[in-house]
Amino acid sequence: MARTALTVKTDCKKMRATREHKAGKKITFPTRVYNRCTNCGRQGGYMRKFEICRICFRELAREGKIMGVTKSSW
Repeated sequence: MARTALTVKTDCKKMRATREHKAGKKITFPTRVYNRCTNCGRQGGYMRKFEICRICFRELAREGKIMGVTKSSW
């Protein structure tokens, strides 16, 4: 499971940033808002379309849990 404290912290930052953006304010520190994997909490190698990191994506795709993703064969 993901490191819950980190995911909660980043979710709060994302919500605050979107609230400020909708209100027309400039986001104070835009570089501090980043994405984390929902499974493991990793911040690097994040895939926006699936909202998980590359490692979790590979494991789930191998198990067939992600629809429409198949292993390539040459």
